[in-house]
Order: sequence, then C-alpha cells, then structure tokens
Amino acid sequence: MKKKNVDAQTPEPSRRDFLKKAAVGAAAAGAAAALPTIHVAQAPIVWRWQSTWPTKDIFHEYALDYAKKVNEMSGGRLKIEVLPAGAVVKAFDLLDAVSKGTLDGGHGVVAYWYGKNSALALWGSGPACGMGPNMVLAWHYYGGGKQILDEIYKQLNMDVVSYLYGPMPTQPLGWFKKPIAKAEDFKGLKFRTVGLSIDIFTGLGAAVNALPGAEIVPAMDRGLLDAAEFNNASSDRALGFPDVSKVCMLQSFHQSGEQFEILFNKKKYDVLPEDLKNILWYAVQASSAEMSWKAIDRYSQDYKEMKEKQGVKFYKTPDAILKRQLEIWDGVVAKKSSENPMFKKGFESQKAFAERAGRWESDTLADYRIALNHFFPPKKG
Repeated sequence: MKKKNVDAQTPEPSRRDFLKKAAVGAAAAGAAAALPTIHVAQAPIVWRWQSTWPTKDIFHEYALDYAKKVNEMSGGRLKIEVLPAGAVVKAFDLLDAVSKGTLDGGHGVVAYWYGKNSALALWGSGPACGMGPNMVLAWHYYGGGKQILDEIYKQLNMDVVSYLYGPMPTQPLGWFKKPIAKAEDFKGLKFRTVGLSIDIFTGLGAAVNALPGAEIVPAMDRGLLDAAEFNNASSDRALGFPDVSKVCMLQSFHQSGEQFEILFNKKKYDVLPEDLKNILWYAVQASSAEMSWKAIDRYSQDYKEMKEKQGVKFYKTPDAILKRQLEIWDGVVAKKSSENPMFKKGFESQKAFAERAGRWESDTLADYRIALNHFFPPKKG
C-alpha cells in the first residue's frame, strides 16, 4: 500500500490556525462595521459660582446669562451653577473665596476689592480720564490695562483668572430726599458708595458708608443713610429705591466707566482643556455684547416706569457739581499715585490711552441729543 502524502493534502497546524483566526477576525470586523459607534459619556465638570448680587437684581441675571452660554457651548462638558450674594460668602469676600477655591468662580466688579489695593478702583471709580465704559474695556484689552490688573492680583497673591466685560452706562449721582443744587449740599450727608468714589464723595463733604447692594435700601429706610447711589434704573427699581426716595439725580463722574468682572479659580482654570478655555473667553465677549443690548432695553423701560407710575422725579446733576467732582478727583489721583506705585502705573496707562482714543471718539461722534430733540421736542415748561 502506498503511503498517502499527508503533507500535500493537510495544511500544517500553524498555517491552519492562522487561516482560521484570519477568517474569524474578518467576520468580527464586518460585524463591528455594521454596528453604530458607542461613546462612553464623561461626567461633566461642575463649577460652583457666586455673584455679588441679590437674586432680584438684573446684575445676577447677567451672571446667569454668562453661565448659560458656557453650559450650552460646552455641550454639557462644563456646567457653571450660579448662586446669589451671601449664599456662600458675603459679596465683598468673593475675590478671596475664589482665590482660595472655596468657590470655583464668580461675578462682580473690580471696585469691590478697592480695600486690597487702591489701584483696583481705576477699573470702576472716577471719570476714567473722559472715557466711557466701552472705551475703558478697550484700554483694558488693547491698551495695557489687563497686564496691570494681572500684576496687581499677583502682588496680592490672588490665585485667580480675571476677565472684564459688560460696559455699564454712566451711573446716577444718587437718590436723595431733595434735589442737590450745589456741592455744598453734600456736607454732612450720610451717603453710600464704594471704591474710590468714597474719596470723591468724602471730598464733597459727605459721611460715606460702603454697603453692598442688598443692604442699601434697608439702611435708607431705617435712617442710617440720607442718600445713596447704586448703578442703574433696573437695579435701583428692583432693590426698592423708589420706596424710600422720590428724587434721583442723573449724570455723575464718580462711576462713569465701570464694567463687570468674571473670576475663575486659577488652579481649576489651568487644568481645563484648551477648547473649554476658549469657550470661557468667547462667552465673555458674547455676554458683553448681549449685556449692552439688554441694558438699553431694560434700563429705559424701568426709567419710564419709575417716572410715570412710581412718582420719581429725575434731575440733571448741575455742571458745577460735575466740575467739582473732577477737581476732587485730581487731588485723589495725586495722593494715591504718591502712595501706591501700581496706582500711578495704572492711571498713567489709562490716561495715555484716553488722550488718543477719547479725543478720537469726541471728535468723531455726533451730539445725539440734537437729533433726539429734533424727533422728540422737549415739552414746554
């Protein structure tokens, strides 16, 4: 009997195993290609924030607007939860809480940290060398202001990332028991303000008390304050100013170029992926524009409501008082500059930008009051 040629008819074991595994692998690959890709969802990063504003204030609404943009643009990967003032810390303690990590971030104003370094008030108090709030933001981002603010925070050992946004319209001189006709009317007046505005009103002769927004009207109601300023028609109305005063003086240089500040704890910020950092920054820019538009709509509505339905009388602050504010401010700048190198550095930077940009704007823009009076002539008497 002839021996069969086994090698010619049967594959070698190693070759047979290879072919079998290849066939199984191909079948598995085909099956996998036919199935949808399954992504494992990552838990969102949740940040706890606090604003420096009471819930009813439109400023807290601005903080919520920013958080909403971040939450939606991040597709749920980053979620900011915003609490009102006092929920975790007092309004004036926000900066420290964010720096220490007690809070992951917050929404406030730079002028609230004035007590830590007087230079911080340059981003909220005073006439800003004739610049409006949007121009102050231009100085901050394009004229060197941001670098100076970051340097101040570094000197204070504040472990934060700061973004400024949201130009605030010129703030009223304040709410009074009767119209203010001359600078001398401030002498002995118990008055509320914050930041370097304290120095301006003290220079006018007022006895100044710095209080957060939610505490102002109760203090006026109890007679602890004779008069006060806060910010705008919507905030003032929501906080109840028309319930304790019927006289509001419009136009002032004590806070004519202020803006909001968005804060992040730097350690939490630094570990974010680059795309989420970009979302935080672009949300700042988008919120700045939206806040400006919303302010025009809402402030004008509440201004009209207070005039027509709540009996509030609005008066223009006399030019003599405005000029006196500027004279006092000159003295404040000279004193603070001699005491604080960072104040001197910040003010000189701000002034250099204002000389160029402010003059351009003043020479370029038309006087809108001329057109306004043309279409809506003032009522006689």
